Amino acid sequence: MNLPKVVSREEWLVARKELLAKEKAATRARDALNTERRELPMVRIDKEYEFDGPSGKVTLLDMFEGRHQLVLGHFMFDPAWDEGCSSCSAGADEVSDGLVRHLNTRDTSLAFVSRAPIGKIEAYKAKKGWTFPWYSSFGTDFNHDFHVTLDPAVLPAEYNYRPVDNAEPGEAPGQSIFLRDGDEVFHTYSSYARGAEATGGSYYYLDLTPLGRQEDWELPKGRSSNARDATPNFER
Repeated sequence: MNLPKVVSREEWLVARKELLAKEKAATRARDALNTERRELPMVRIDKEYEFDGPSGKVTLLDMFEGRHQLVLGHFMFDPAWDEGCSSCSAGADEVSDGLVRHLNTRDTSLAFVSRAPIGKIEAYKAKKGWTFPWYSSFGTDFNHDFHVTLDPAVLPAEYNYRPVDNAEPGEAPGQSIFLRDGDEVFHTYSSYARGAEATGGSYYYLDLTPLGRQEDWELPKGRSSNARDATPNFER
């Protein structure tokens, strides 16, 4: 394995302070980016989406549970599948009751939506031991409108704000943020692909370590003796 160079504590401290300056710059840049995200305009949701929940029909407004913000995870679960996407499941594994409680304290609700029927969702949720709210968009336009179900027969295929050429029908991951003003719901933000990493936690912890994520795209090469591909399912 290509391990880090061994140096004295003094040499390490010099290198660490050089990196710290870059980390602080990245933190300030992230703060500025977050400000720009908060300053994005928003779009009123005029379509009446209706979802299936464990207790019956719900709307986007219902998912807020009386709070002003909603973080919604687009969980890949095709109606034909018996289980949800393994990578989406790995992210959902890291959604703790404490995280949901902390978001609720800050006037924010968390929910997941998939295209699978609610019966399949409830069965898989019970198998995994999850407690967060999870709803079915089966039979609605919701997934297509938010470009997490790609089907050129329904809408021109687009993912992560780019057209997808020769797209086959299928599911894709993402997350969307909504704001409530009275009974009106507004879409403020969506992110896709690696944009959803921040909602988990394992990758960001691993980024602090010398071996990193132990995936084959990372530098320096040879740091891991068992480099994996970048499929974020944590099955190995």
